Amino acid sequence: MEALHTRLDITDADAGSRADAVLARLLGVSRSTAAAWCGQGYVTAGGRPVGKSDRLTAGAALDVDVPEQRDPLAVVPETVDGLGILADDDEFVVIDKPVGVAAHPSPGWVGPTVVGALAGAGFRISTSGAAERQGIVHRLDVGTSGVMVVAKTEHAYTLLKQAFKERTVEKTYHAVVQGLPDPLTGTIDAPIGRHPGYDWRFAVIEDGRPSVTHYEVLEAFGRASLVEVHLETGRTHQIRVHFSALRHPCAGDLTYGADPRMAAELGLTRQWLHAQKLGFHHPRTGEWTEYASTYPDDLRYALDALREGRG
Repeated sequence: MEALHTRLDITDADAGSRADAVLARLLGVSRSTAAAWCGQGYVTAGGRPVGKSDRLTAGAALDVDVPEQRDPLAVVPETVDGLGILADDDEFVVIDKPVGVAAHPSPGWVGPTVVGALAGAGFRISTSGAAERQGIVHRLDVGTSGVMVVAKTEHAYTLLKQAFKERTVEKTYHAVVQGLPDPLTGTIDAPIGRHPGYDWRFAVIEDGRPSVTHYEVLEAFGRASLVEVHLETGRTHQIRVHFSALRHPCAGDLTYGADPRMAAELGLTRQWLHAQKLGFHHPRTGEWTEYASTYPDDLRYALDALREGRG
């Protein structure tokens, strides 16, 4: 793969500044990207590697040789193991998304995507929306499995997007959370926004967006509980953030405070969270339709362990 070569001359204005900060400013990339380039040996001065935190001196010349990257938003047709088709309608396709698959391409994500998997399987999806998000009317986290609908026609895209916006879609999730929520049936009404200390996390904050989660405990195992969750809103990481705020994080969700020992005992490498059912009005007939997904093997193993007292 060819490398893109750039030479940067350090001026008095940048003398004493960190290498990653200067690279980010001069090359128009994020600081984390610049730091990654330094860590991968793409940045040198006089033939010697430059560390991300190295302080630069005036008159120095930085050589940046970054391998040419493919467009991070390009849709690459691919085969994705474990992605199931629950319904193939003229207006939409309903999939059973496995863990480790993103809804669509995005900067920083190099793994498989739903859009790429459908393209690889020969599905024709709606061309509405941004090129990399065509047909996508809602998303599931990379680490969340379960039911997801993708529009195949422009008509379906418009009506399904409107349905999600107006909250006429019924989204049912199952989650295993640590401990036993009290009360056993309740509503979590707490605004969610970006975590003030971590760009990649979210939190309950005073000036966040309104977020409402309804839940009911289905089974209690002592150390953890199986809950059914209905979302009134659809914020990023909503279920994970709300239960973490209640001190009942999803089992296996180390990002939001889950016990790593319990995760290991249950064999979990991600949060126990599954989009179990999705219901919506058919965009052409108007009839109510529902689709359900069974638990994947890793979640079923963890649940069986709890039921048998092994977790």
